[in-house]
Amino acid sequence: MWVPITLAATTFQILRTSRQHQLRSALSTAAAGFIRYLYGAPLALGLSAVLFGALGHRVPSIPGHFWPVVAGAGIAQILATVALLQAFKVRDFAIGTAYSKAEVILVAVVGAIGLGEPLQPLGWVGALLVTAGVAWLAARGSIASVVQRAGDPAALLGLVAGGFFALASVGIRGASNSLGDAPAFDRAVLTLTAMLVVQTFVNTAWFLVRDPAEIRRTVSAWRPAVPVGVLSLLGSVAWAWAMTLENAAKVRTLGQVELVIAFLIARISLGERHGRRDLVASGVVLVGVLVVTLYG
Repeated sequence: MWVPITLAATTFQILRTSRQHQLRSALSTAAAGFIRYLYGAPLALGLSAVLFGALGHRVPSIPGHFWPVVAGAGIAQILATVALLQAFKVRDFAIGTAYSKAEVILVAVVGAIGLGEPLQPLGWVGALLVTAGVAWLAARGSIASVVQRAGDPAALLGLVAGGFFALASVGIRGASNSLGDAPAFDRAVLTLTAMLVVQTFVNTAWFLVRDPAEIRRTVSAWRPAVPVGVLSLLGSVAWAWAMTLENAAKVRTLGQVELVIAFLIARISLGERHGRRDLVASGVVLVGVLVVTLYG
């Protein structure tokens, strides 16, 4: 069940990202990112109201440690996004992206230590293959330059981003699993709603301090922003649901097929031509994903 849910999450994420990219012509990069929280949170609250109110589902019992864990996961996700965007701004898109993909291994390590959910031996091999293949794709076939620039500010910021993304993923699973034996979807929705509300308050406070005008511009762009909010909600629910059902490391590893999908779309729809190295790198990613999914 977690496999199709993860693939759906990946698809929604690609569509949301493309919509956000279009909004950057009218908004700053930070404001375009803020949209996913500002417009996603009310939709999540509405979904929770329908699920736990109109449909009569029982609200899961919430332990005290749920709130710091879900808040930490939400803030970690914001910090990861900021670090990745800063990596692009400071130096290099490809290097920052490549090093952020260490997230796959970091999720596995943090999950093993924090949740006691280690991958099987073959699963670690698959995770390493996915990390190498995705980094290779992000570096446009020049993996040697990626390794040589390990001390580059963009590389270090990419690693920071990957680390925070890992903490967010494991935090989401930990928070969701703390909600007892309620249905997985109900736990995922409640966890996501709480996290989006936290993220909206944190991001709003940040803009109030740094640039209040960004909030006005984000609100005024509501027409193109609403679809981003919808796609963000659908993607986030699917990610949280998948991580409730399965080890976060396996979910995030499978999610890396996003880059391969984007690569294929560029080749098929846009007519972009790619060399043998890109094809080999895509194959490495897919083999790694299969290994983790089947044997992890």
